[in-house]
Amino acid sequence: MHSSIQKTIDFVKKTLANAEAGHDWFHIERVYKTAQNINKKENGDELVVAFAALLHDIADPKFNDGDETLGPKMAAAFLKSIHVDQAVIDHVKLIIENMSFKNSFDQKAFTSKEMQIVQDADRLDAIGAIGIARAFTYGGFKNRVLYDPAIKPEQHLSKETYKNTTAPTINHFYEKLLLLKDLMNTAAGKTIAEERHQFMLLYLAHFYSEWEGN
Repeated sequence: MHSSIQKTIDFVKKTLANAEAGHDWFHIERVYKTAQNINKKENGDELVVAFAALLHDIADPKFNDGDETLGPKMAAAFLKSIHVDQAVIDHVKLIIENMSFKNSFDQKAFTSKEMQIVQDADRLDAIGAIGIARAFTYGGFKNRVLYDPAIKPEQHLSKETYKNTTAPTINHFYEKLLLLKDLMNTAAGKTIAEERHQFMLLYLAHFYSEWEGN
């Protein structure tokens, strides 16, 4: 392993030591592994993919008063401190600034093969069995109800309405999770997403059946 990657892993583990369970080191580790797996087929720049995957949630805006500039700044400052090439730093910063789901409401200002790989890896961790677990973990963290049949899912047309929702966790499946399959960038990402998507549909079918006491 490249020494700068190990230093980055140590930095992320320390920084996210007390993070919410859906956005902790284990989330980062899963995204990092998945990004590496996808990159074997896509042949992106290994260092850029690794740094972006490891640092993409270093200061998630959800837990930092909505500040979207803090994460990219922290990532860039850290990479500079371990003497990473400036071109790599600039690329990683752009990826972190542009890859989140909420930013997909905006017209994309930047994309690259490496961003598409890391974005797919991050989105894959939001669907399937782990995605379901993360959704309910975050819902509990926000003290949201599991499900309320009277509150219908919304089609969020703007970043603001998506960010400010207080809807039940089940609604999040329709407002984000079930949309991710069709937003995958890479062939490898699409294949993995299809299987995880089907699992979520099966889960929802069971959920509604059990809700009715069946």
